[in-house]
Amino acid sequence: MERKAIVVGVNRNKSAESFNYSMEELCNLAQACDVSVLGEVTQNLHHFDKTYYIGSGKVEELLELIAETEANIVIFDDELSPSQIRNLESKLDCEVIDRTTLILEIFASRARTKEAQLQVEIARLNYTLPRLIGSRESLGRQGGGSGLKNRGAGETKLELDRRKIEIKIAALTKELEQLVARRKIQRKQRDKNEIPVVSLVGYTNAGKSTLMNALLNNVGLEKYVFEKDMLFATLETSVRKMTLTNNKEFLLTDTVGFINKLPHHLVKAFRSTLEEVTEADLLVHVIDYSNPHHEEQKQLTNKVLKDIGVDNIPAIYVYNKSDLVDGPFPLQENSVYISAKTGKGVEDCIQLISQHIFNDYVSCELLIPYTDGTVISYFNEHSQIISTDYEEDGTKLIVECKKADTEKYYQYVQKVL
Repeated sequence: MERKAIVVGVNRNKSAESFNYSMEELCNLAQACDVSVLGEVTQNLHHFDKTYYIGSGKVEELLELIAETEANIVIFDDELSPSQIRNLESKLDCEVIDRTTLILEIFASRARTKEAQLQVEIARLNYTLPRLIGSRESLGRQGGGSGLKNRGAGETKLELDRRKIEIKIAALTKELEQLVARRKIQRKQRDKNEIPVVSLVGYTNAGKSTLMNALLNNVGLEKYVFEKDMLFATLETSVRKMTLTNNKEFLLTDTVGFINKLPHHLVKAFRSTLEEVTEADLLVHVIDYSNPHHEEQKQLTNKVLKDIGVDNIPAIYVYNKSDLVDGPFPLQENSVYISAKTGKGVEDCIQLISQHIFNDYVSCELLIPYTDGTVISYFNEHSQIISTDYEEDGTKLIVECKKADTEKYYQYVQKVL
């Protein structure tokens, strides 16, 4: 059956522009779920109505619009309480969902890896638990008196459903913890190798995956990640090793995008995925510069990052989709304007990343005896060789390498340049 919806929003002291954008985003979320939006009902209120979220007059208006458009679903822009959903469904006689349910549905349909599927299912069950409301047909009325015998069938069924969900959440959480433990071992291994980690962060559909593929293309790798012009195309973290022309290496991670009113259950469930961000050496904050609300999206992403404990990691700002905007672009520190799709500015982006993560590199002169060929091989592999001379006592190299390598092979260092 075709899903036809009316979207509903309440503006509480927001600017008209900001509220309209939130409603537009809600319509985009609905479309991402293959739901056709046929109408919109909005209201300005200082406080949400406890019974219906919107005023009773607006409920009547909504009823008329449902009859007129033959809509079979009503989507609200804010999270509704269990009683509000029950009251609205009873009054409107159709399915009522909120923004959180919509986002959970998108995540559920897009999750590909086992870890992402577990995270989405845990978030969905945690959201469903307090909202277990039996329909009038399936649940009996609670009986009077005390003791289990006098309880109505309805209460017993609700309790059974709750217990089933709690048991399932516990089992899924245990399974997820095992996957998280495995990821932590992988991260420890990376720390041992001392390879810097760079994380792509940003609002959903800002172009993080497109940028990752453009960066991979620039260094000649073909392990591309999935990219598509839609909300939440990426749900799982992808990690790729980047080796630049000067033999410098770093790990690049692509993460799930953020959105306004991102459900708390999802942030909690995806915490293990977002841990990749908390342990990064540098954040590359990708911003859709063509979006008129890009500044708002930037602030929101920074707020979510702060909420998950990311507030002391250096960041650079990459203004993507700049090919869709007429210049000139304002010059800002630690920022670069690019088009990941056309490749314009991608090289500048790599240089900016390099400046931040390879600031512990030094140039030095080494004299390595001919008997120690393995040391020469090591520097060939892990540093940029600027010049090579063959002298009587051994091979003289001028290299740009990690400071740690000069300390490790201090006996060969003639001088630091």
